Amino acid sequence: PTMLSTSTSMLARAATRSAARRTYAASTTTLADDAAAHRPPLQLHGLHARYANAVYTSASKSGQLDKVEGELLAIASTAATSPAFAQFLENPLISRTNKEKTVTDLLSGKVSPVTLNLMTTLAGNARLSETPKIVDTYARLMKAARGEVSATIISADPLTKAQTDAVASAMKGQVGAGKKVVLSTEVDPSILGGLQVQIGDQFLDLSVKSRIDELARTAV
Repeated sequence: PTMLSTSTSMLARAATRSAARRTYAASTTTLADDAAAHRPPLQLHGLHARYANAVYTSASKSGQLDKVEGELLAIASTAATSPAFAQFLENPLISRTNKEKTVTDLLSGKVSPVTLNLMTTLAGNARLSETPKIVDTYARLMKAARGEVSATIISADPLTKAQTDAVASAMKGQVGAGKKVVLSTEVDPSILGGLQVQIGDQFLDLSVKSRIDELARTAV
């Protein structure tokens, strides 16, 4: 073969290798981007988080995040209101096989494959008693995905709508741009007056009781 044809052949092989590398790099990037798109919005750890994270990823990939949340909340609600169902979830004397069959009979065709897979997996792993906490963890992931921050106002007396709106407006400055405050209120006469505010992991005590306690400590 001539020098020209040899060089041409070498260039062709090099181009083929380069194209293959580009294809591999592109596919790797696509896989990484895909994984990131379905990654849970919070880094949570522990038993409940492990199941909730897996469910979130599966539900995200199937485009059923909201549907799965609704199904899981309904299951948790049933466990909270039905003693028979709660006992079934918690009873360690029922075999894993029987629990798995019962769960399949109850939910098959009524919930998404993601939810059914979670519940049968929990049954097979003897973890059905952990269902409510796993649901709570999944709900926490969903709130984070929606940019929601849970906040609780505790007052000695029920707040008027105007008072609640004023506190909610003040909280918006604490949670950052793009975040939505999901507010709940509680009444606790023992705080005597003022407010206690829980925003995410932050707790602010502006109650009369806390001021009295502080004065008592200072006076000693």
